[in-house]
Amino acid sequence: MSDLSDLYQEVILDHGRNPRNFRVMADATATAEGLNPLCGDRYQVFLRMDGDRIADVSFQGSGCAISKASASLMSQVLKGKSAADAEDLFQRFHKMVVEGDASQADGLGKLAVLKGVADFPTRVKCASLAWHALHSALRGDDKPATTE
Repeated sequence: MSDLSDLYQEVILDHGRNPRNFRVMADATATAEGLNPLCGDRYQVFLRMDGDRIADVSFQGSGCAISKASASLMSQVLKGKSAADAEDLFQRFHKMVVEGDASQADGLGKLAVLKGVADFPTRVKCASLAWHALHSALRGDDKPATTE
């Protein structure tokens, strides 16, 4: 199990240091801001929709390694997904990290590396911040999404 934990930690550190899709998207069709007022993590999520499909996704902002890694992994997984599939991923990811429901990790691919966050309640908000912003962008909310 230690080898698996080490691998998970490596993936999180890699995405935290070298986030994928970390850029402002000029042609975004939907965007939302996510803010964790307790620690100051703040991200903006950009979506370019092609009908009901997410053609592109990116994010910009600042935060801890967990929040940045989660946003980076999220951005990779969502490309090409329908809005309904993205909402389903949001719900499953949320159950995995917030409720500690490890069974949700099945089928989440690389997102499963964040399942251990459930054991650290103060880090749950870090891991879910970009996901809340995604959820708001898909719904067209104008208010910043918060983890409160």
